[in-house]
Amino acid sequence: MQEVYEFLKKAGTYYLATADGDQPRVRPFGTAHIFEDKLYIQTAKSKPVAQQMAANPKVEICAMSGGAWIRIAAKAITDDRREAKESMLEAYPSLKDRYSADDDNTNVLYLQDATATIESFGGEPKVIEF
Repeated sequence: MQEVYEFLKKAGTYYLATADGDQPRVRPFGTAHIFEDKLYIQTAKSKPVAQQMAANPKVEICAMSGGAWIRIAAKAITDDRREAKESMLEAYPSLKDRYSADDDNTNVLYLQDATATIESFGGEPKVIEF
């Protein structure tokens, strides 16, 4: 999982895909954080992406960095604990002007049953499960 986290951090921006009924939706994300040995992402509960993950927690993440790319298939599981929110906000202090560990809008989610595949042209795929 650490290698997946480091890949996402190096990439800076990754793309998260969800399902909205029968329509795929993809948007850029930038938060990746390890808390209690789980890989977390963050969004707002008021955004459609949060509602899509609540209805169907299956997501895919894709990013590129240094000539390689990663694809992660997982379930995004909401963690409403204050400690999880605080940890994410400490890792991303720039979010503190819009989010709080005590508001009802901050949504942190960890990736469960994840399979990450790192690939590059000419290289063998590396599969990491966590």
